[in-house]
Amino acid sequence: VQLVESGGGSVQPGGSLQLSCAASGYTVSSWCMAWFRQAPGKEREAVAHITGSGYSAYADSVKGRFTISKNNSKNTLSLQMNSLKSEDTAMYYCAARSGSLCSSSPANYGYWGQGTQVTVSS
Repeated sequence: VQLVESGGGSVQPGGSLQLSCAASGYTVSSWCMAWFRQAPGKEREAVAHITGSGYSAYADSVKGRFTISKNNSKNTLSLQMNSLKSEDTAMYYCAARSGSLCSSSPANYGYWGQGTQVTVSS
């Protein structure tokens, strides 16, 4: 199983970015997939997850601004981030968990990408 993120970068407050995660070695349609982030000096936190059946959930801090989605035919996961704030600055990680049920705890995910940096600053 391999996960490779892309799409990070620097953006001004109020801007948008889209992160992508290319998965190989398994089928995204049957596993739980999630985005986590970790800022310097802070613990890794869940941003959003999507179940095998397509149910999604979000952290309160990103609700209404971020959208998680997956493309089963391309075996990819995406995170559309709008109205970005400085507090969204972090390293963002794609994660996968076998089985269709999801979890907000990073300890329950066995597969991780290398991360992509998102910096929101004026």
